Amino acid sequence: MKTVELTKREWQIAELFAWGATKKDVANRLYLSVRTVENHARSIFGKTGCTKINELSAWWFCTTFHISFDLSPLKRGAMAVLMGVLLLPQMLWSVDRGDMFMRTRGAKTCARVVRGGRRTREDDTIYL
Repeated sequence: MKTVELTKREWQIAELFAWGATKKDVANRLYLSVRTVENHARSIFGKTGCTKINELSAWWFCTTFHISFDLSPLKRGAMAVLMGVLLLPQMLWSVDRGDMFMRTRGAKTCARVVRGGRRTREDDTIYL
C-alpha cells in the first residue's frame, strides 16, 4: 500500500465524502464554493487512485482505522460487523439528539382542519 499525502483541507473533504455528504453539503459545511470542492475532489481522486466515491469511502475508512486492504473476505466481513456494532449505538444516539448532518425523514404528522365551522371528517385530514 502506497502512502498518500493529502492536505488538511483534502483530508476534511475526503472524510465528509466518506460519511456520505454531497459536494454541495461539503461546500456549505466548509464555507467553500462547489467549484472549489470539485477541484479538491479531483486532486483527492488523483492522489488516492480512486475512481468512484465508494472507493474513496472505503479507502478513507481503511486508512483512518488502519485496516489492511489485503484482508480475506471472511476477515473483512468480521471487521465490518465489528465496526457496525461499535458505531450503531453512536449513530442512534446522534439521530435522537438531532446533530447528524445526514437526517432521515420522521413520521408524518397528522393535523385536523375544520372548514366552515363544521365538524371534521376523515377526509379533512391533512398530512404535514
